[in-house]
Amino acid sequence: MARLRSRPETSGFDVTACDKMGLPIGGGGVGVGYELQAVIARDEVLRGASRDLPAARVVSLGRDLSLMPMTDQLFDAATDGTVGSLGFWRLPGGFDKRLADWSAAGVVAYVEAEYFGGVGEQHAAVWADGAVVLGPLHVAEGQPFGSVGSPISQALRRLEVVADAPTDEFATVGLDRHRHSEDWIA
Repeated sequence: MARLRSRPETSGFDVTACDKMGLPIGGGGVGVGYELQAVIARDEVLRGASRDLPAARVVSLGRDLSLMPMTDQLFDAATDGTVGSLGFWRLPGGFDKRLADWSAAGVVAYVEAEYFGGVGEQHAAVWADGAVVLGPLHVAEGQPFGSVGSPISQALRRLEVVADAPTDEFATVGLDRHRHSEDWIA
Protein backbone atom coordinates (compact mmCIF):
# COMPACT_ATOMS: atom_id res chain seq x y z
CA MET A 1 0.00 0.00 0.00
CA ALA A 2 1.36 3.40 -1.00
CA ARG A 3 2.49 5.66 1.84
CA LEU A 4 0.37 8.75 2.26
CA ARG A 5 2.20 11.98 1.63
CA SER A 6 1.40 15.51 2.68
CA ARG A 7 1.55 16.82 -0.90
CA PRO A 8 -2.12 16.56 -1.95
CA GLU A 9 -1.39 17.25 -5.61
CA THR A 10 0.40 13.90 -5.88
CA SER A 11 -1.04 11.74 -3.16
CA GLY A 12 -4.57 10.89 -4.25
CA PHE A 13 -5.61 10.43 -0.62
CA ASP A 14 -3.74 12.78 1.59
CA VAL A 15 -3.44 13.84 5.17
CA THR A 16 -5.61 16.91 4.53
CA ALA A 17 -8.35 14.66 3.17
CA CYS A 18 -8.05 12.55 6.31
CA ASP A 19 -8.44 15.67 8.43
CA LYS A 20 -11.63 16.59 6.52
CA MET A 21 -13.04 13.14 7.21
CA GLY A 22 -12.79 13.78 10.92
CA LEU A 23 -9.71 11.74 11.66
CA PRO A 24 -7.46 13.08 14.39
CA ILE A 25 -4.74 15.43 13.19
CA GLY A 26 -1.09 14.58 13.78
CA GLY A 27 -0.84 10.94 12.79
CA GLY A 28 -4.22 9.96 14.16
CA GLY A 29 -5.05 8.10 10.96
CA VAL A 30 -3.29 5.02 12.29
CA GLY A 31 -5.86 2.30 12.78
CA VAL A 32 -8.50 4.12 10.75
CA GLY A 33 -9.48 2.63 7.43
CA TYR A 34 -10.77 3.89 4.10
CA GLU A 35 -12.11 1.76 1.28
CA LEU A 36 -13.90 2.54 -1.94
CA GLN A 37 -15.06 0.34 -4.78
CA ALA A 38 -17.25 2.22 -7.25
CA VAL A 39 -18.21 3.15 -10.77
CA ILE A 40 -17.92 6.87 -11.55
CA ALA A 41 -19.35 8.59 -14.62
CA ARG A 42 -21.33 11.64 -15.72
CA ASP A 43 -24.74 11.79 -14.01
CA GLU A 44 -26.79 11.05 -17.11
CA VAL A 45 -24.54 8.19 -18.23
CA LEU A 46 -24.53 6.39 -14.88
CA ARG A 47 -28.20 6.95 -14.06
CA GLY A 48 -29.24 5.70 -17.50
CA ALA A 49 -26.91 2.73 -17.49
CA SER A 50 -27.82 1.58 -14.00
CA ARG A 51 -31.57 1.29 -14.73
CA ASP A 52 -31.17 -2.39 -15.57
CA LEU A 53 -29.64 -3.10 -12.13
CA PRO A 54 -32.24 -2.76 -9.37
CA ALA A 55 -29.50 -3.23 -6.72
CA ALA A 56 -27.56 -0.22 -8.03
CA ARG A 57 -27.59 2.98 -5.99
CA VAL A 58 -26.35 6.13 -7.72
CA VAL A 59 -25.13 9.07 -5.66
CA SER A 60 -24.33 12.54 -6.99
CA LEU A 61 -20.79 13.77 -6.43
CA GLY A 62 -21.56 17.20 -7.86
CA ARG A 63 -19.73 18.62 -10.88
CA ASP A 64 -22.10 16.57 -13.10
CA LEU A 65 -20.56 13.30 -11.80
CA SER A 66 -22.17 10.39 -10.00
CA LEU A 67 -20.84 7.41 -8.11
CA MET A 68 -22.31 3.91 -7.93
CA PRO A 69 -20.79 2.06 -4.95
CA MET A 70 -20.07 -1.63 -5.44
CA THR A 71 -22.21 -2.82 -2.54
CA ASP A 72 -22.60 -6.47 -1.62
CA GLN A 73 -26.08 -6.45 -3.16
CA LEU A 74 -24.84 -4.95 -6.44
CA PHE A 75 -21.90 -7.34 -6.58
CA ASP A 76 -24.21 -10.34 -6.13
CA ALA A 77 -26.70 -9.05 -8.72
CA ALA A 78 -24.06 -8.13 -11.30
CA THR A 79 -21.62 -11.04 -11.23
CA ASP A 80 -21.79 -13.72 -13.88
CA GLY A 81 -19.99 -16.16 -11.59
CA THR A 82 -16.58 -15.83 -13.23
CA VAL A 83 -13.48 -14.24 -11.72
CA GLY A 84 -12.72 -10.75 -12.98
CA SER A 85 -9.73 -10.56 -15.30
CA LEU A 86 -8.53 -6.99 -14.71
CA GLY A 87 -6.90 -7.42 -11.29
CA PHE A 88 -9.49 -5.57 -9.21
CA TRP A 89 -10.47 -6.87 -5.76
CA ARG A 90 -14.18 -6.34 -6.11
CA LEU A 91 -15.11 -6.01 -9.78
CA PRO A 92 -17.78 -8.69 -10.38
CA GLY A 93 -17.04 -11.29 -13.02
CA GLY A 94 -18.33 -10.09 -16.38
CA PHE A 95 -18.97 -6.55 -15.11
CA ASP A 96 -16.17 -5.19 -17.30
CA LYS A 97 -18.33 -6.07 -20.33
CA ARG A 98 -21.20 -4.09 -18.85
CA LEU A 99 -18.88 -1.11 -18.24
CA ALA A 100 -17.71 -1.31 -21.86
CA ASP A 101 -21.35 -1.27 -23.02
CA TRP A 102 -22.18 1.68 -20.76
CA SER A 103 -19.20 3.61 -22.12
CA ALA A 104 -20.90 3.89 -25.52
CA ALA A 105 -22.94 6.68 -23.87
CA GLY A 106 -19.96 8.33 -22.19
CA VAL A 107 -16.73 7.76 -20.29
CA VAL A 108 -17.03 5.33 -17.35
CA ALA A 109 -14.45 4.62 -14.63
CA TYR A 110 -14.20 1.82 -12.11
CA VAL A 111 -12.06 2.65 -9.07
CA GLU A 112 -10.89 0.91 -5.93
CA ALA A 113 -8.92 2.22 -2.97
CA GLU A 114 -8.04 0.71 0.36
CA TYR A 115 -6.09 2.42 3.14
CA PHE A 116 -5.40 1.51 6.73
CA GLY A 117 -3.05 3.13 9.18
CA GLY A 118 -1.57 5.54 6.66
CA VAL A 119 -0.76 3.05 3.92
CA GLY A 120 -2.87 1.97 0.99
CA GLU A 121 -3.27 1.05 -2.62
CA GLN A 122 -5.43 2.06 -5.56
CA HIS A 123 -6.76 0.52 -8.76
CA ALA A 124 -8.55 2.26 -11.64
CA ALA A 125 -9.63 1.67 -15.22
CA VAL A 126 -11.56 3.82 -17.68
CA TRP A 127 -13.78 2.78 -20.58
CA ALA A 128 -14.87 4.94 -23.54
CA ASP A 129 -16.57 4.00 -26.79
CA GLY A 130 -16.79 0.36 -25.73
CA ALA A 131 -13.13 -0.22 -24.83
CA VAL A 132 -10.65 0.26 -22.01
CA VAL A 133 -8.82 3.55 -22.67
CA LEU A 134 -6.88 3.82 -19.40
CA GLY A 135 -5.51 1.00 -17.28
CA PRO A 136 -6.11 -1.04 -15.49
CA LEU A 137 -3.81 1.00 -13.26
CA HIS A 138 -2.55 -0.26 -9.91
CA VAL A 139 -0.32 1.31 -7.30
CA ALA A 140 0.52 -1.26 -4.65
CA GLU A 141 1.77 -0.93 -1.10
CA GLY A 142 5.08 0.87 -0.96
CA GLN A 143 4.89 2.27 -4.50
CA PRO A 144 4.76 6.05 -5.04
CA PHE A 145 2.06 7.51 -7.26
CA GLY A 146 4.57 9.37 -9.41
CA SER A 147 4.21 12.63 -11.28
CA VAL A 148 0.97 11.61 -13.06
CA GLY A 149 -0.85 11.19 -9.74
CA SER A 150 -2.86 8.36 -8.26
CA PRO A 151 -4.76 5.86 -10.42
CA ILE A 152 -8.07 7.37 -9.25
CA SER A 153 -6.95 10.93 -10.02
CA GLN A 154 -5.86 9.80 -13.49
CA ALA A 155 -9.27 8.19 -14.04
CA LEU A 156 -11.05 11.34 -12.86
CA ARG A 157 -9.04 13.43 -15.33
CA ARG A 158 -10.46 11.18 -18.09
CA LEU A 159 -13.87 12.24 -16.76
CA GLU A 160 -12.76 15.87 -17.27
CA VAL A 161 -12.27 16.64 -13.58
CA VAL A 162 -9.88 19.54 -13.04
CA ALA A 163 -8.34 19.64 -9.58
CA ASP A 164 -9.02 22.63 -7.37
CA ALA A 165 -5.75 24.09 -6.09
CA PRO A 166 -4.07 22.90 -3.90
CA THR A 167 -5.82 19.49 -3.87
CA ASP A 168 -5.97 16.70 -6.43
CA GLU A 169 -8.91 15.32 -8.41
CA PHE A 170 -9.72 12.77 -5.67
CA ALA A 171 -10.33 15.50 -3.08
CA THR A 172 -11.86 17.90 -5.62
CA VAL A 173 -14.84 15.57 -6.24
CA GLY A 174 -15.10 14.72 -2.55
CA LEU A 175 -14.14 11.06 -2.55
CA ASP A 176 -12.83 11.71 0.96
CA ARG A 177 -16.39 12.33 2.28
CA HIS A 178 -17.00 8.73 3.39
CA ARG A 179 -14.64 6.04 4.70
CA HIS A 180 -16.48 3.02 3.25
CA SER A 181 -18.26 2.28 -0.04
CA GLU A 182 -21.52 1.38 1.73
CA ASP A 183 -21.51 4.77 3.55
CA TRP A 184 -22.26 6.57 0.28
CA ILE A 185 -25.80 5.20 0.33
CA ALA A 186 -26.42 5.21 4.10
